Amino acid sequence: MALGAVAEPPVRRRGSDYAQLSRRITQAGLLERRPGWYVARIVLTLGAFVAGWVAVFLLGDSWWQLPLAAVMAVATTQVAFLGHDAGHRQMFRRRGPSEMVGLFAGNLAVGLSYGWWVDKHNRHHANPNHEDEDPDVGAGALVWTPEQALETRGFGRWLAQRQAFLFFPMLLLEGLNLHVASIRAIVGREPDGRYSTPMRHRAVEGLLLVVHTVGYVALLLAVMSPVKALLFAVVHQALWGLYMGCSFAPNHKGMPMPTAEDELDFLRKQVLTSRNVRGSRLVDTALGGLNYQIEHHLFPNMPRANLRRAQPIVRAYCAEQGIPYEETGLVESYRQALGHLHEVGRPLRG
Repeated sequence: MALGAVAEPPVRRRGSDYAQLSRRITQAGLLERRPGWYVARIVLTLGAFVAGWVAVFLLGDSWWQLPLAAVMAVATTQVAFLGHDAGHRQMFRRRGPSEMVGLFAGNLAVGLSYGWWVDKHNRHHANPNHEDEDPDVGAGALVWTPEQALETRGFGRWLAQRQAFLFFPMLLLEGLNLHVASIRAIVGREPDGRYSTPMRHRAVEGLLLVVHTVGYVALLLAVMSPVKALLFAVVHQALWGLYMGCSFAPNHKGMPMPTAEDELDFLRKQVLTSRNVRGSRLVDTALGGLNYQIEHHLFPNMPRANLRRAQPIVRAYCAEQGIPYEETGLVESYRQALGHLHEVGRPLRG
């Protein structure tokens, strides 16, 4: 979908449009912290996570560990969502407590570098779906524009031709990719010796990743045979990557991709490139609140529990301003994302 296909919104008083919406959201009290909600969410999420690992220990050398690995993939993703909220300071206004929760949830519990993720995710929020600025749509295993597709060679070109069909299978490797990217971010340096990724607590992050890895391997080998331990890790990490990918994929893929020539204010930059996924509170929980992607991008530090209440305000305001507001069901969001991936690879298929 190109920006040129979007109806031109009114330009009068454009510079103040976001400020007006922000006042409505603030007056509704939706930027206020929800400490009680987060205490309950943290207790329930970490309680389930710890209980799952206790079950792994008690179950011992059994093939029933493999279904339990699938359950632990869900629990691990829910813990990662807590790290996401902490990174946006949805829980606490102060940096210190937010970083503490983020380091615990990310590095220690999940094995994902919190500092690397915050740096990458902040760049995504600043310029969502911008090919040159958003790291989430840079050319890699997947390509997001026909230009990126035409630059591929060898196996990468073969992959780009079929990426829509291979998308979900490829997500099974996303967990491994996140672990590797975390390690690279901590140790990677530029040619001049500077670290490639800015990080406030590099030594602590590295130590916590080591503790996570050693603890993970030691626990599995202590309670089950090497073969079962390996299969548990494969199932757990593959399904965790799949769940993470399925949670983030519906949000921007297939939406407009601004370029340097597009002059968009903050409000339109965030709304036009984002897609909401409608559903019940079960969908809210399953997707960690990311189904309210428009509201989340407009107000990243809004507590997750307030996003549902903010949606009708934002949607009505966008209608007033003539700004298209994209919202679909979950299945349709995947159809649009896969359709975009398939279309991007068309030049390679003749």
